[in-house]
Amino acid sequence: MGDRWHVEVDRSLCIGSAQCVHRAPDGFRLDSGMQSHPVEPDTDANEKVLAAAENCPVEAIMITLLEGGEAVFPPEE
Repeated sequence: MGDRWHVEVDRSLCIGSAQCVHRAPDGFRLDSGMQSHPVEPDTDANEKVLAAAENCPVEAIMITLLEGGEAVFPPEE
């Protein structure tokens, strides 16, 4: 069984560019305020969701391992 992730969007940073929706349409949606949110905050590890986080223009998407809480993205320095 693969890793499970917890995905969050920092709404104070999100600018509604929809890059996440384009890269991972099954992973993110824009709400009526044009802000992103994960479709399923707790999800299986997914390359498209990771690509969405990596390409967010304001780095508003955080991914952690569901078990243990270690950072997946952005990586801890």
